[in-house]
Amino acid sequence: MAVAERGACPKGGNNGVFADLHAALTPHQAQVEAERCFYCYDAPCTTACPTSIDIPLFIRQISTGNALGAAGTILEANIMGAMCARVCPTEQLCEEACVRNTAEEQPVRIGLLQRHATDALLADGRQLFAKGAETGKTVAVVGAGPAGLACAHALARAGHAVTVFEGRDKAGGLNEYGIAAYKAVDGIAAREVDYILGVGGIEVKTGTRLGTDVSLDLLRAQFDAVFLGMGLGGVNAVGVAGEDLDGVFDAVEVIAKIRQGEPVAVGRRAIVIGGGMTAIDIAVQIRLLGAEDVTIVYRGEEARMKASPYEREVARTRDVRIKTGLKPVRILGLNGKVTGVEFAGPGGEMEIIAADQVFKAVGQKFLSGEAAVALEGGRIKVDAERATSLPGVYAGGDCVAGGQDLTVAAVEDGKIAARAIDAYLRA
Repeated sequence: MAVAERGACPKGGNNGVFADLHAALTPHQAQVEAERCFYCYDAPCTTACPTSIDIPLFIRQISTGNALGAAGTILEANIMGAMCARVCPTEQLCEEACVRNTAEEQPVRIGLLQRHATDALLADGRQLFAKGAETGKTVAVVGAGPAGLACAHALARAGHAVTVFEGRDKAGGLNEYGIAAYKAVDGIAAREVDYILGVGGIEVKTGTRLGTDVSLDLLRAQFDAVFLGMGLGGVNAVGVAGEDLDGVFDAVEVIAKIRQGEPVAVGRRAIVIGGGMTAIDIAVQIRLLGAEDVTIVYRGEEARMKASPYEREVARTRDVRIKTGLKPVRILGLNGKVTGVEFAGPGGEMEIIAADQVFKAVGQKFLSGEAAVALEGGRIKVDAERATSLPGVYAGGDCVAGGQDLTVAAVEDGKIAARAIDAYLRA
């Protein structure tokens, strides 16, 4: 059943389907919220930010009416500040660390203030950054996601010529294809990419995939340095019988289709297997698109779910059921179509949940094909400067060992690698 055939879709946002999860602050609201900040000298919020944004400074700038100056402070540390303001788990990072976060009061709404500033800059359109004096050095960046674009932007500002190779048709990576549509309405991901590329000195070649269209050996031969930021590949298999039945879907692929405005099949009863952000994102979106009954099933205890308590609450307020302690045993079907999933409880008891759709969201896998790069735990092994086992080759983001699967962490990886690459090229 196609999206257009169900009528429970909120208006506004992605092609008129999804409304914004949070309304933007008005100028007056931003002023009032900014004045709640204590502007701490040793600000715990800044320490908690993976990109070390000077949060007290940008909030003070907002309080004085200088939203564009605040945006400059933010983007100097995190060039993807607009999207991070929407998708970063601020409730677990900067806002959790806020000194106002007590039993008596709420933390300063840092995420919404960051969005206020960066949205003001994107609406204004002025470019705060410039390409550096040309060094004559060239760098290949694989992947136009947060890590790759952050690295490319920093390298262009340093004066190096950067070519970004992206396997998909659009730049943006996870922000463009992997984030729930209700978190990134009005084309914000694409507008942010346009702003990043506006610095100059960055060429993007889409539809060009490492291992298929270009090889690492070729890039090393043609460029002075290489950065690998291709993210992760497909979703892991659940590992039970019935995964090939009609009605079993890869959650990441479906999220990408929703973000691109493509028709998506919506059943009446859906099961999502997994416990991370992808599980929450697909469950909420399928529910908003008209599914009458949506259940997230996670094999462990709820406290071990990678999805934050806030995100789990978002799901529950959209009438998504979360069941834990159930391990999938097999996906059931009739005449080749899904009818439900059989689960085993902690005591060995069996439970069958009926469904006409099953979405797999049990983690993604790194697909390399470049065996020359040393791997660790199935992902690229890097040192503190994000250097790989090959000279002149660096990596960051979700594809590296220890990657946190967060946009903000990927941006920081790109920044760190860019500094190391710049030093390498100037040595």
